[in-house]
Amino acid sequence: MGSHADDDGLTEPGEYLMRAGYTLAGDDGCIAAARHHAVAFLDRADAGHHVPVSARVRGSVQLVVSELVTNAIKYAPGPVLMELRITARVVDVVVWDSNPSTPAPRAADPGRIGQHGLEIVKAVTEALFTVQEPVGKRITARLALT
Repeated sequence: MGSHADDDGLTEPGEYLMRAGYTLAGDDGCIAAARHHAVAFLDRADAGHHVPVSARVRGSVQLVVSELVTNAIKYAPGPVLMELRITARVVDVVVWDSNPSTPAPRAADPGRIGQHGLEIVKAVTEALFTVQEPVGKRITARLALT
């Protein structure tokens, strides 16, 4: 498998074994729906492509999905688009929302209640990349499978 640069600027280690896209309503219920889609996607990758996904990675993917979708519905009006992509080495969680502002992690503050989502996502991912789109932005979080 050859390498190519994906349109989000991350170097892809090979062809995607699976990709799936989801439109989320942008309401509070879409966070649980997004996590459900992520678990079902990982189950299909394991069953259909024999890509082993550890409990740690499964939990991290659900966490990243929750945080990115939560931020999207909190800071951007309208629907949220989510794409999941997997290779033999990585899983990408891609979330699009209508707000063009690039999120920035805040300085560490143990006294701050909440607003640690981006810090958490950065801690569990191999790469985190934001691309401004003609409308809104697309955030890609890459998690290593091993």
